Amino acid sequence: MGNADSKLHFRKAVIQLTTKTRPVEATDDAFWDQFWADTSTTVQDVFALVPAAEIRAVREESPSNLATLCYKAVERLVQGADSGCPSDKERQIVLNCTRLLTRILPYIFEDADWRGFFWSTVPGAGRNEDARPLAESLLLAVSDLLFCPDFTVQSHKKNNPDTAEDIQSIDSCEYIWEAGVGFAQSPLLNYVHDLNRMELLKLLLTCFSEAMYLPPSPESKSLNPWVTFFCSAENRHALPLFTSLLNVVCAYDPVGYGIPYNHLLFSDHREQLVEQALQILIVTLEHDGGSAASAALQALNTSAAEEEQEPAGPDNLFVNYLSRIHREEDLSFILKGLARLLNNPLVQTYLPRSTKRIQCHQELLILFWKFCDFNKKFLFYVLKSSDVLEMLVPILFYLNDARADQSRVGLMHIGVFILLLLSGERNFGVRLNKPYTLRVPMDIPVFTGTHADLLVVIFHKIITSGHQRLQPLFDCLLTIIVNISPYLKSLSMVSANKLLHLLEAFSTPWFLFSTPQNHHLVFFLLEVFNNIIQYQFDGNCNLVYSIIRKRNVFHHLANLPSDPASIQKALQKKKKSGISRTSSIENESMEGSRPAAPAEPGTLKASLEATPGIDKITEKSQVSEDGTMVAVPHSDSPQAADSRVVCLSFLLVPQVEKICIDKGLTDESEILKFLQHGTLVGLLPVPHPILIRKYQANAGTAMWFRTYMWGVIYLRNVDPPIWYDTDIRLFEIQRI
Repeated sequence: MGNADSKLHFRKAVIQLTTKTRPVEATDDAFWDQFWADTSTTVQDVFALVPAAEIRAVREESPSNLATLCYKAVERLVQGADSGCPSDKERQIVLNCTRLLTRILPYIFEDADWRGFFWSTVPGAGRNEDARPLAESLLLAVSDLLFCPDFTVQSHKKNNPDTAEDIQSIDSCEYIWEAGVGFAQSPLLNYVHDLNRMELLKLLLTCFSEAMYLPPSPESKSLNPWVTFFCSAENRHALPLFTSLLNVVCAYDPVGYGIPYNHLLFSDHREQLVEQALQILIVTLEHDGGSAASAALQALNTSAAEEEQEPAGPDNLFVNYLSRIHREEDLSFILKGLARLLNNPLVQTYLPRSTKRIQCHQELLILFWKFCDFNKKFLFYVLKSSDVLEMLVPILFYLNDARADQSRVGLMHIGVFILLLLSGERNFGVRLNKPYTLRVPMDIPVFTGTHADLLVVIFHKIITSGHQRLQPLFDCLLTIIVNISPYLKSLSMVSANKLLHLLEAFSTPWFLFSTPQNHHLVFFLLEVFNNIIQYQFDGNCNLVYSIIRKRNVFHHLANLPSDPASIQKALQKKKKSGISRTSSIENESMEGSRPAAPAEPGTLKASLEATPGIDKITEKSQVSEDGTMVAVPHSDSPQAADSRVVCLSFLLVPQVEKICIDKGLTDESEILKFLQHGTLVGLLPVPHPILIRKYQANAGTAMWFRTYMWGVIYLRNVDPPIWYDTDIRLFEIQRI
C-alpha cells in the first residue's frame, strides 16, 4: 500500500500546483517537499502522474510557480551534491528531483519565451553561488553526483561507513566507471550505481535536447549552450566523465560468457547504461565551424596551459580529449569495442535467438564517424591493418538489411558517409583485397571473392532493389567504388557482372536524359573501368571479359543521339520503376538469409535534412608518385577523366577480340585463361594519375548529422517517452 499512497500523495501535490492561482513562496518548504521528500515514485510514475497538459497549464497560468518548482528542484540537487547524499532519504530526494526535471524541461524548451529561463539567475535565491545561472548550477550538480561515492561510484572509504566522503575534495579521476582509456582498474559491477547513473544521464540528455526545439538552419553556427558549459573547463569532472562514458561503451560485451539465452534470464542494466552513455557522447562531441578534423589537429598542437587561457565558449574539452587519444593500446581498445558491438547482430549460433542483440548500432556508427573525423591518428590506426574490415562488414550488413525500409533512410546515409570517408584513404582500397570468408546470412548472391566483391554486390543490391528515397545516394555509392578501384586486384565474375549491369541500366537513353545529373553515374562507372584496366589489369580478367561480353553497351553509349527530337523520344519511353531491377545474371541468395523488408505500417520515423550533392561534400585530390595527395582545382565538369571516357574500353575490346580470333579462342574458360596469363604489353597507354574524391565537411552535412542524431535519440527514448508530443522544431515525426 505504501507505494500506492506515495503515488496518490505525489498526484495531489501536482493537482495543488496546477490549481493554485497565486504564487507559492520559495520558502514554503512544506509545499515544495511534497514533490520529492516524501515520495517513492519511478520515472515512469512521474511521467504518468504529471500530464503534459498540466505542465503547459502551469507554464501559461502560473509561470512563477513553474519557475519556483524548477529552481527548488535544482537547489535540492545542489544540496545533494554538496552533502554527498550520505543517507537513503537524500539519495531518494536527488532521484525524485532528477525525474521531475527530466519530465518538465522539454516543456520549458518548447516555449521560446521560457528558453532563457535556465540561463538567468534566480532573484533572492537562498544560496548565492556567485549568482550562477540555474543551468550551470544544474549541470555542475549532476556532474558531481555522477561521482558520488555509494550513490553512483564505489566508495574508497574503508572505515566508518556512517560519514560520507567529501565529494568536493575527491579526485574523480580515481572513480572512473570502467577500465580502458586512461584507467586500468575495472570496478566491480553494481547495478544500483548503474541505475542511478542512468537517471542522471537521462536528465543530462534532456538538458542537451534544447537543440530539438530550434528549427534547422545550416547558416547557424551557434553551439548548444548546455553542451558548451558541460564540456568546458568550468566542469572539473570533464575528463573523468568523458573517459567513463567512453570506457563503459567500449568495454561492454553483450554476449558475456556466451551462455545461451542468458539475456532472457537476467536483466542487463549495463546495456541501458551503455545506450545512455553513447547518446551523451555523440551529443557532446559537437564542434563549431568548418572541418572538425582540422580543429582536432590544431588541438593536438595546443599545450594544456594555452587551453586554460582560451575562452571556454568554443573549447569543447570532450572533442579536445578525443582528438588527443594516441596510445596504440587505447586506439585498439576503442576500435575493438566498437567492432564487437557493431558485429553483435551478425553473431551466428545454432540456437535461434540465443544470444543478446543490441539495438544501439546507429549511435555506434555516429560515434565511429566522430572518432574518424576528430582524431586522424584513430583513422590511420583503423586503416593500417585488416581491423577496418571488422567495421566494414557490419556496416555493409546494416546497409543491405535497411535498404527497403524508408524509416531507416538515415541509417543508410550514415553508413554510406562512413564508407565515403574511409574510401578517401589508399589503405582502405588495399585492405579490401582480403578474401571474404565469413558467411553472415545476407540476401545477396553467393560468391567467392574478396571484401571488395562484397561491397560491390551490396551496393548493386541497394541501387537495384532499395527504397526509391535512396536515389540521392547513388553518386556517393559510385564515388566510393571509384575511390577504391585503382587498388582492386581481382574482382569476381559476380561483382564484375554487377558493375556492367549498372552501366547498362544507367546508360539507357530515358534514364540518362531524365535528370541533368544522371550522366555523372555513367562517368563514375567508366572511371572505375579505366582505373582497374590501367592499374590492376593483370588480376582482373573477369572484369575485362565482362566488358568484352557487354561491348554493345559501350557502342550504344558512344553513338548516343543528343538532338532534341531523340531526347524527347527517349523520355517518352521512361519507365515508372526507375532503373532496371533485374540483373543479367542473378545468383541465389545466401542460405539462412531473409529478404530486406519494408517498414511495418505505423512505424515512426524522423524527417531528415537534404544532403548536399557529391560535388559539395568531396574534394578532388590527385595521388602523386610518392603516395601523397595533391588537391585538384575545382571544375564544372564532374570528371577530370572526361578526355578518356569510353576510350580505354574502345581501345582494349577490339584488340583483345582480334587476339582471340587469331588464336581461335571461343570458349569462355579459354578466353579467361588467356586474359589471365596472356600479355597485353603495349596495348594500354601510360597510366593516368589516380584521382580520389575525399570527403569534406560543410555546413550542410553538419546540419544533416545534427538532425539525424537527434531523430535517432528521440525515437530510441520511449521508456519514458521524454519528448513525445512536444513541439519539436528540428525535425518532424512521421508515421509510415
